[in-house]
Amino acid sequence: MSESESTPDFEAALKTLEELVERMEAGELTLEQSLQCFEQGIRLTRECQKALTEAEQRVEILAGRDPDAQPRPFEGSDDSGPE
Repeated sequence: MSESESTPDFEAALKTLEELVERMEAGELTLEQSLQCFEQGIRLTRECQKALTEAEQRVEILAGRDPDAQPRPFEGSDDSGPE
């Protein structure tokens, strides 16, 4: 996955997450809607954290801190999430 492909996904996820927070803070959602927003927010938070971790790994490799290093999956990238 190239950097140009991952950045829009990260930006879109972050924007959606911000919109969810605003909706929830407004206090006009039902309990069920709030729970759905919360679950979606958790998924988006995990996606954003994964993207940031991968970017940090790439920066470290490019900066030469560990020239033999290879990107690795984020340890907390379990996509099962709350159901």
